[in-house]
Amino acid sequence: MRYLLTLHMNPAVWATLTDDQKNGVYEGHGAFIKHITDTGEMVETKALADAAETKTVRVQDGATRVRNSAFVESEAFLCGYYVVDVESEERAVELAAMIPDARYTAVEVRKIIHEG
Repeated sequence: MRYLLTLHMNPAVWATLTDDQKNGVYEGHGAFIKHITDTGEMVETKALADAAETKTVRVQDGATRVRNSAFVESEAFLCGYYVVDVESEERAVELAAMIPDARYTAVEVRKIIHEG
């Protein structure tokens, strides 16, 4: 079963971290990627640009409207994700807890129900 593990960053929380804590997050991602690659559970991972670089596109009455911001106005924003292929939801949750960001913010675990 494949699961999407989404990472959400709150810039206010990130700003409170020490340089050592921030470096621990970066290094932790390297270790996590190595671990899930070694176990064969890695499918894909991506880091996303800051929310300030987001464009939200809507088509209304046949006209395309572009807004320079995220769809959801929030303190936190989607900053990256992992797709993992695991035996169970419990394993997906276990992996999510290993992502260093989980110490400072939430990691969402969502089952992938369709791939095209």
